[in-house]
Amino acid sequence: MSQTILQIEQHARRMRREVIRMIALAGSGHPASSLGLCDVFATLYFEVLRYNPRRADDPERDILVLSAGHAVPAQYAALAEAGLIPEAELATLRQFGSRLQGHPEREKLAWLETTSGPLGSGLSEAAGMAWAIDKKRFVYCIMGDGELDEGNIWEGAMFASKYSLGNLIGIVDRNGIQLDGDTENIMPLEDLRAKWEAFGWQVLEIDGNNVQSFIEACAAARAETERPSLILAHTVPGKGVSFMENDYRWHGQAPDEAQVRKALEGLK
Repeated sequence: MSQTILQIEQHARRMRREVIRMIALAGSGHPASSLGLCDVFATLYFEVLRYNPRRADDPERDILVLSAGHAVPAQYAALAEAGLIPEAELATLRQFGSRLQGHPEREKLAWLETTSGPLGSGLSEAAGMAWAIDKKRFVYCIMGDGELDEGNIWEGAMFASKYSLGNLIGIVDRNGIQLDGDTENIMPLEDLRAKWEAFGWQVLEIDGNNVQSFIEACAAARAETERPSLILAHTVPGKGVSFMENDYRWHGQAPDEAQVRKALEGLK
């Protein structure tokens, strides 16, 4: 395993510890998807995204849209890990007046490209950005699998295919859970690969908690210039915390003190 992969995995582990701490301090939040996406966010900020750490509004930067806004603690942890915001600020999650709200607020924090909360809107926003900007820049859009229940997602998918947006890369956090249970019980989504391919997208199906696989998928997505790409990233909700993994009840529940100690012990 390369040194780069090991370093990204270490970043992701530290980020998971911060996710647990900040959600516990806030007393509310979404640990399952946040923990599951730490490998994705760590890889994006430490390997994939082109950005200037000294200038959030660099006109040549890549754009990252978090459509599944409830998973933003993972993004905040990545921003702190990369030195883009103070680590101490993570303790202000969901506090009144904080830059770090429970869902991203673009006007509060320069590193956030969109304001999200209502699920399903992010892909259309990202597609519009990809259509409007220099095609040498890439737009990455992270979606939850539960929000694929929203029709707006598929309108964005059609738009992106029609306009051959090769600079648009969607990432679906395929963790199999949503607020009230398993996705396949609430609103069956499969065959997801076939659906996205039918909409004219290149589909790359991977283990979303495998850093090397995600790096390779991003490279393959950037190499496809004639159509948008979708990385179908199978992740473990609650990744790294044994009692949270694959349990939909942790979609939107903060841990208590005893659970925090147990979680942090497991993430050493």
